[in-house]
Amino acid sequence: MTVLEGFRVALEALRANRLRSLLTMLGVIIGVAAVVLLVGIGGGAKQEVTSQVEGLGSNLVIVVPGKFELGSAPTVSRLQLDDVDAIARVVGDPNAVTASVTSGEVARNGTREMFTSMVGVTETMTTVFDRPVARGQAISATDVDTRRRVAVLGSEAAEELFGDVDPIGRQLTLAGVRLRVIGVYAERGSAFGVSRDGEIHVPVTTAHRILGTERVDALVVKAPSSDRVEELRPKLEQALVDRYPGEEFSAVTQSQILGTIGKILGLLTLVLAAIAAISLLVGGVGVSNIMLVSVRERTREIGLRKALGARQRDVLLQFLIEAVMLTAVGGIIGITIGVGGSLLIDTFSPVPAVITWWSPAMAFAVSAGVGVFFGVAPARRAARLDPVVALRTD
Repeated sequence: MTVLEGFRVALEALRANRLRSLLTMLGVIIGVAAVVLLVGIGGGAKQEVTSQVEGLGSNLVIVVPGKFELGSAPTVSRLQLDDVDAIARVVGDPNAVTASVTSGEVARNGTREMFTSMVGVTETMTTVFDRPVARGQAISATDVDTRRRVAVLGSEAAEELFGDVDPIGRQLTLAGVRLRVIGVYAERGSAFGVSRDGEIHVPVTTAHRILGTERVDALVVKAPSSDRVEELRPKLEQALVDRYPGEEFSAVTQSQILGTIGKILGLLTLVLAAIAAISLLVGGVGVSNIMLVSVRERTREIGLRKALGARQRDVLLQFLIEAVMLTAVGGIIGITIGVGGSLLIDTFSPVPAVITWWSPAMAFAVSAGVGVFFGVAPARRAARLDPVVALRTD
């Protein structure tokens, strides 16, 4: 028996039991579809995080108190506004360093109100973070020096508090303090699930007065080039350690953030894909079971074929091809469902999904491998049947 003839015989056998074949493939279909879908969602999440981190700006180094560990509780900051000058001397450019202090507060304009992030910033914030102002003007050095009660709104905050009215020159209340709106930022989107367009920025000194503190939560440095990012990290940490002996500081790069988050997302995707792959194992057991039933049902057919000259390897090939066809067809259907589901999720839901070439290819290879692995035992049993005994079987 040739391989081509084996495929023809296997296809006829599967078509003769369409419903049973479909139910047998169901486990493989579900497993492959789940693997492709979950890998797509994991890849989309990773791409989304990458774009959000890169959207903060380029060549950034974020200096925070304590040791940087993603998900750990923040360390109480001892950083002060004077530290900006010390860091600027290390960088060699005062316009490449900014400081910020953040607090969640309620903003009101008449009957409109919203809970927002009040961010105290220096005049260099727009340069460091590459954040342009769409209308009005940004916070200036004079605003910081004189503690002016002014604010620059994110596009979402402007719409929420003022609707269709132009907010420039108008007043709002933030944390119980009246502020005049001097600008509105261009739309920026979210970062790590938090909308940056919902923020309200005020001079850092004004934020200090409102909050009754002198602390700075973080210092952000824009390196002159990507080559100098790693070079600056230890120098920035040492400069602060010299100012605060016994304290620990971390200079975190965008690459570090992406690497840490990437490992977490990669591990999560792998775990989810492994759980989904259990369906493939269940499907393989189903294939093996059905093929054993098929061998029993077709015992007389096998005996007749062997009596007419079919060799053991011909019978082995026939049943092995049937098992592989079951899982391969199931794999193709599962890939189609998984890819289609990923595209639907990416289009109609906030959850991103990215289809990579290797996930469908891997899923198909695994499904075909399942057919070979779980089809060998039934195929060998069929091939070893004695033709005389087989022909006597009812």
